[in-house]
Amino acid sequence: MEAKVISSGIRYSSLPSSYIRPESERPKLSEVADCENVPVIDLGCGNRSLIIKQIGDACHEFGFFQVINHGISKESMEEILAVAHEFFSLPVEEKMKLYSDDPSKTMRLSTSFNVKKETVHNWRDYLRLHCYPLEKYVPEWPSVPLSFKDIASNYCREVRQLGFRLQEAISESLGLDLDNLKNVLGEQGQHMAVNFYPACPEPELTYGLPAHTDPNALTILLQDSQVAGLQVLKDGKWLSVKPHPDAFVINIGDQLQVSQFLGK
Repeated sequence: MEAKVISSGIRYSSLPSSYIRPESERPKLSEVADCENVPVIDLGCGNRSLIIKQIGDACHEFGFFQVINHGISKESMEEILAVAHEFFSLPVEEKMKLYSDDPSKTMRLSTSFNVKKETVHNWRDYLRLHCYPLEKYVPEWPSVPLSFKDIASNYCREVRQLGFRLQEAISESLGLDLDNLKNVLGEQGQHMAVNFYPACPEPELTYGLPAHTDPNALTILLQDSQVAGLQVLKDGKWLSVKPHPDAFVINIGDQLQVSQFLGK
């Protein structure tokens, strides 16, 4: 069976041609600066007014911030990272049982963004899951590793509650009722992408993911502390966001920016 994913166990000595970007699109690492001031907000500090102000300022200035003491257990965070590594370490034959190029599928393993339409691929594999309501989607999730469904379900429940807390805080920072954004957005879905970036032999020639915005309301990102690479665009400059211990990176997505505007 020909592997359609790059987490196949193959150690590449050079980058396959389908992943090499035109020179004009290649990463220019010399133009990326370390970012020390993407806000880190302590949701457990006990000062509600300070938290609301910090979130409002971060949304206005960056569209990104990090949160600590967010209520999601350290155990849950460690377990989801561990089971994700375990999944992508499975034999490629096992993983390919879940592979699909069809973006309409509610659970699939795939690679890049859209391999059918792209001329150049991104150096990334991902497991895409629909997560709400759990009882509808969990049965189709991976059965291997055996602990995957239980760990991922618990993690999704905790992250969903954090998302609602953040929506309330953002609403309050705008001078709105706590449930304003929740009402504007209506019944909210939940999705999870478990991303895997294998070691790349020539990272200067490609991207894990290129520049993009997220079309959803909120992205709640758990970074692997051993894998840096996240960059955000601010004032025309790309800034590198270093993983912060036990933190989540929060991205204000396109949908929420529109909701904020409509809610004023």
